[in-house]
Amino acid sequence: MLGHKLCQVLSAESVTFTTFRAAAPDLAPFYSRTEPIAGVDALEFDSVSDAIARARPQVVVNAIGIVKQRSNATDPVLSISVNSLFPHRLAKRCADAGARLVHFSTDCVFSGRRGEYVEEDTPDPIDLYGRSKLLGEVAGPGVLTIRTSIIGRELENMTGLLEWFLGNAGGRVQGFARVTWSGVTTNFLAHTVARLIREAPDLSGVVHLSGPAISKYQLLVWLNEAFGTKTTIERDDAVVSDRSLVSDRFWSQTGFRRPNWSDMVSELAVEARMYEGIANARR
Repeated sequence: MLGHKLCQVLSAESVTFTTFRAAAPDLAPFYSRTEPIAGVDALEFDSVSDAIARARPQVVVNAIGIVKQRSNATDPVLSISVNSLFPHRLAKRCADAGARLVHFSTDCVFSGRRGEYVEEDTPDPIDLYGRSKLLGEVAGPGVLTIRTSIIGRELENMTGLLEWFLGNAGGRVQGFARVTWSGVTTNFLAHTVARLIREAPDLSGVVHLSGPAISKYQLLVWLNEAFGTKTTIERDDAVVSDRSLVSDRFWSQTGFRRPNWSDMVSELAVEARMYEGIANARR
């Protein structure tokens, strides 16, 4: 979900190498300006090390992860290998190469029992995904771990909230009115990472990056309006959770402007035709 947006945004302003487990896909809007390196697998670290030696990067952005929506997310060996161990091995390799590392963690390091979490709060994950991502948080000179949560378009798998919602266009879905969320779009996050690389080269440690806290129900309402999907959204008050993050420190340290949902959702909708074209071409 995030990787292809990072490629699209970063390659517009810098030399960008992109790693793939298999051959590079023919998706011009996202990868045409990148330098592909195929055969790179997080479970085969020598392939990662070789890619770094070939690219000689100044910055490495790690968008590899086993997310909780995937069927293999219940495999503890895989989740711990990719989400927990790999980031630490990558951080060491980047340090040896003199490269900065930008890594992503998740709001799921918190249980959601309270909400409005700040960086100093003690994490209390309740599932394998949250625990494995917490163990994978890296900090230190030249390493930035961004705790966040995202929504955006996907090129495959289609397991995220937005693709699920668009796949039910015109139908009937439930929206959780008491589940509070403070994520950002992949578009916003990719552009923010580009700015961090340019304008905040010394920012390090674990930081929160969040959007305005909203309910999942309200988010679906806005998506419905922006995409014109004419979906009936039924309010559900049974499920209660609040993993909202407070990111005052991030905005203060960077001076960046906080996002708003009107802009972020509108930007997602503007790209709808491009993703429809890609989907049609792959059929």
